[in-house]
Amino acid sequence: MIVADIDKDAALKTSNQLNSSGIDSLGVQLDVTRDLDIKKAFSQATGKYGPISILVNSAGLNPRLPSLENKSSEEVWDRIIDVNLKGTYLTCKNVVHTMQENGGGSIVNLSSIMGEVAYHSSMSNGFSAYNPSKGGVLMLTKNLAVELAPKNIRVNCLNPGFAETPFTEALTSDTKLVKKIIDLHPIGRLAQAKEIAYCALFLASDESSFVTGTSLLVDGGYTAQ
Repeated sequence: MIVADIDKDAALKTSNQLNSSGIDSLGVQLDVTRDLDIKKAFSQATGKYGPISILVNSAGLNPRLPSLENKSSEEVWDRIIDVNLKGTYLTCKNVVHTMQENGGGSIVNLSSIMGEVAYHSSMSNGFSAYNPSKGGVLMLTKNLAVELAPKNIRVNCLNPGFAETPFTEALTSDTKLVKKIIDLHPIGRLAQAKEIAYCALFLASDESSFVTGTSLLVDGGYTAQ
């Protein structure tokens, strides 16, 4: 398993945790907006493990992350589109050849419920790039699923709702806002990371061998209302 992150220390930390659990893993630094970075990471992966059979695209940015503070609205827009949408496109583009060598494979792209619906009026931000970037991932997934099906490569979307992870820490640390968000979930709580991971595992595995071009909502009923 290859763990890739723009933060090399974070990639190595996760890789070391996996190795300690008996899962052979390699941590590498990767900026998904850079084609050469992706080629290098995939070369490391194939050199160590052979052809890639599974790709999970989970790199992402949201407007509340500290790295986007003090940037203009246009800079924030460009960066979010670059990472969330262009990054997904570049990694998918680069993995196809090695998956063909393996006889096929499975790509899981992380979109979001915000790729399906608008922000609730209580937290509305109509000019946010996050929803358009994730909606783009959803349609890219559908297009690729049709394009790559003859090559025995499945492509699906995982659309998480609000979860308690470092990615949403800036949001969940606002107690008033997080209560509003929880109240929008029929289940009455936010997701745990493992609940999303198990769904990614299903889409990546042969247990979903007849599933492609779809999006799996993991949102505690948020979008059912």
